[in-house]
Amino acid sequence: MDGAASTPDVLVLGGGLAGLTVALQLRQQHPALAITVVERRQHPLREAAHKVGESTVEIGAYYFADVLGLREHLDQAQIRKFGFRFFFSEGRSDIDHCTELGVSQLLPTPSWQIDRGRFENFLGERARAAGIEFLDGAVVRALDMDEGGARHAVTVEHAGASRRFDARWVVDASGRAGLLKRKFGLARANAHNANAVWWRVDGVVDPNEWSDDPAWLARCTPPDRWRSTNHMCGPGYWFWLIPLASGAHSLGIVCDADMHPLETMNTHAKAMDWLREHQPRVAESLDREQHTLQDFLFLRHFSYDCTQVFSADRWAITGEAGLFLDPFYSPGSDFIAIANTYICDLVAKDLAGEPFAPYAEIYQQMYFSFYANTLTLYQDQYALFGDAQVMPVKVIWDYTYYWSLLAPLFFSGRLTDLRTIGRLRPVFATASALNLAMQPLLRTWGERNLAVEEPATRLLDQARIDWFHALNGALGESPTLDDDAFVAALEANVERMRVLAAEILDRARDMHAEIDANGLEALVAGARGPALLAPHWYGEAVAA
Repeated sequence: MDGAASTPDVLVLGGGLAGLTVALQLRQQHPALAITVVERRQHPLREAAHKVGESTVEIGAYYFADVLGLREHLDQAQIRKFGFRFFFSEGRSDIDHCTELGVSQLLPTPSWQIDRGRFENFLGERARAAGIEFLDGAVVRALDMDEGGARHAVTVEHAGASRRFDARWVVDASGRAGLLKRKFGLARANAHNANAVWWRVDGVVDPNEWSDDPAWLARCTPPDRWRSTNHMCGPGYWFWLIPLASGAHSLGIVCDADMHPLETMNTHAKAMDWLREHQPRVAESLDREQHTLQDFLFLRHFSYDCTQVFSADRWAITGEAGLFLDPFYSPGSDFIAIANTYICDLVAKDLAGEPFAPYAEIYQQMYFSFYANTLTLYQDQYALFGDAQVMPVKVIWDYTYYWSLLAPLFFSGRLTDLRTIGRLRPVFATASALNLAMQPLLRTWGERNLAVEEPATRLLDQARIDWFHALNGALGESPTLDDDAFVAALEANVERMRVLAAEILDRARDMHAEIDANGLEALVAGARGPALLAPHWYGEAVAA
């Protein structure tokens, strides 16, 4: 051991996205706090670093831009995202004749496509400039975690020397290495059986090159489909295309493990053969010389859970070191933002001499509740992904659920406001019950649709749904509401969810009269109003 032990207030294990952002958030809230971050990889990282989590959605984007104050970097060095976009294009080359779901123009609340290498290099520089000790190229060799309130002893190898840290708090942000999870035996499987392969190529893959139809090309203003997180959807899978500011494009196949075995795509050559069968137009684009392969990886059973993330013994877990859901809807940075916010509040209470142990338990319960509710959006749903009638309805429902409750709770800064959350308990319970009934209804609807003719080609434009557009815009107004107005807004959001659920149930029963509603009738009793989705959203007519 070289020299005396260092004694940081907070030692962060892992200097990736989760670790550097929690360190910066702690520094922002406590300028005098002694913070050390140890990161295994040497900085600077190469741009287009091979990491999942390049597409942000509203919570994560707001966390980076507004909570951490990084908007200037995002606007100048990353790509403003043109929303999610979905093509129901299984086996098709004529993408302009497939059902397309996406926005024709930007919605009010921004998000970005993140080049992880560029972003984490920037975060590392910012951390050092803020006085955070950031040791890259460092390896954790020993963890001696104290259970009695004393400091935790962590041994790290860095620059050829062994260093000991006696830390008041240890935050594990080590990604899938899961240092504390492995030490304490906290790993827990979930029932979401999915695999993924992903790779990067040079150059931008532009969906507008897939058509010369002027009307199709003019659907979006500006005509920048390439800035979207583009999803090419089929039964049991989706394929992502995400542009990176460094000039590369991120690509990935995510699939139900039973419907599309990993062995059919676990090399680049196999993945390209798989694409030629399932998404031939994409494969044709990627076969061009300018799209040189940069890297390739795969993960089997990528989704997992954890039995504990916050402890009264002054340790915590954030990001993929704890749990991981699914890259569909890009929730990874959201859960980093949520976990980091809880961790910072626990540290603040400890520094103030307040009893924080009860809060650790309460925050953990809420965090796990958010995880479990979000998991329902994916689990056993992949067979539905190729259904051009039901899947667009599911996307609208899932977005509505997210923007109605969890997103405004975070935007408003009330994630740790237990008094307001207590007032909202019945609202969250109603929304959760609606969702738990809706997901199997959608799944069964898709199963019964196997013998139904696919709807005609449609552009399903989320930007033209007035209430949906307003729901997105209201996120930015959440911080301005007082408690009573905020509670009333979320109550109105959930009442809209009830109306939407009643409408979806009616439409499903128009096609399949005996479909099981899974108790939804009782939950939507009396919830009637003007139609929230036009007929073409249900495949009943072609959009004008």
